[in-house]
Amino acid sequence: MTMNRASCRSFFTLLLSSCILHLFPLSLPAQINETVYSSEYRIENGREGELLIEIDNLNFFKNNEFAGSFVAGYSLPGLWLQPKAVYYPLSNLKLELGIHALIYHGAYKYPNFAYLDIAHWKGNQFQKGAHLLPYLRAQADLTEHLTLVFGNIYGGANHRLIEPLYNPELNYTADPETGLQLLYDARRFQGDLWLNWQSFIFKTDTHQEAFTVGLSSRFKFNDPSSALHAYIPVQGVIQHRGGEIDTIRTGSVQTLMNGAAGLGVVWNTSRAVRKIGAEADVAGYYQQAGRIWPFGSGHGFYFKTFADIRDFRVKASYWQCDDFISMFGSPYFGAVSLKEKGLTFLSPRLIHFGAEYSRSLGKGFSLGVDLDIFHALPGNTKHPEKGLQPYTGATGFTAGAYLRFNPSFLIKQ
Repeated sequence: MTMNRASCRSFFTLLLSSCILHLFPLSLPAQINETVYSSEYRIENGREGELLIEIDNLNFFKNNEFAGSFVAGYSLPGLWLQPKAVYYPLSNLKLELGIHALIYHGAYKYPNFAYLDIAHWKGNQFQKGAHLLPYLRAQADLTEHLTLVFGNIYGGANHRLIEPLYNPELNYTADPETGLQLLYDARRFQGDLWLNWQSFIFKTDTHQEAFTVGLSSRFKFNDPSSALHAYIPVQGVIQHRGGEIDTIRTGSVQTLMNGAAGLGVVWNTSRAVRKIGAEADVAGYYQQAGRIWPFGSGHGFYFKTFADIRDFRVKASYWQCDDFISMFGSPYFGAVSLKEKGLTFLSPRLIHFGAEYSRSLGKGFSLGVDLDIFHALPGNTKHPEKGLQPYTGATGFTAGAYLRFNPSFLIKQ
């Protein structure tokens, strides 16, 4: 008996979903974003003068069985690796120097461009064996609540953006974010303000300068550990492409914006279902300059809910939008097809169900598995040649397994 690629991916998905339910024991409450993807940024007490060798590694195996016209399916087997030296010259200062390497199993050369918002001007240059980048970070804890970061910032899941604004898959496929970051964490307010510089230009360069400014904040009505916790999330990302010293023709400037604000509640219990949460957000999109995308502006509504049963989380969400486009979110949370050129969706609606398991195996070691089902509800599409057409809807699903290693070895104390 032979199996084609789609059949193999489907078999893997069914096998992995079975593992979620049967292979892992339950212990303490957690979720993949916090347990596997996020990195702790606070400097521990008593580390002044320490020099360490640290190895940060995320292994992933993700299978996307997408259906319909939003995006084609694909698989992501691989890992990223960050070996680095870590030094604490002062009690509130941390320096890191190393290399970031992205490896896909079965790949032998990698296009030498940014692995998020691709810089096409470097598309004909390649690296052999792995996609390699230098890794440099300087971090200063200015006060008990305020942290300043230069170089490789704490990005990805650390920003805590909602899924219509940021696809969790980018935690293991995108280049590390690089620039400047200000983090604030207090009793009633948590804020993350960052600048990710994605493309630098010199005089006479023939490509654009590009950078993204982001804000992710949370206003907390009470302590997150309270029996009933309420909060207001406010988020936004702005990407600017342009530059005054390049050789591109006048009018090449583009500025794109995504934002969201809402209200969330979490019920912390002491029963088998340890935590129940819900959040409703209004999202917006605006193309301030340029004509990269077919819509000048758009908006969307996002509602999500979850329940934590120890390390096991079940979740569901609903999304609907008009002319909305996300710079970094999943293609399912938008009105533009990435599968068929020129195709757009009129007021698309999406229902999502998912389950995930994550567990900390010890300090610096964690694992996770997840299964997600996306169902695009029937509606209408618009094509520049075919015109208006009905859309019957489609169901796609994804499954993944992840293992994070982050050991450190003390060289000097």
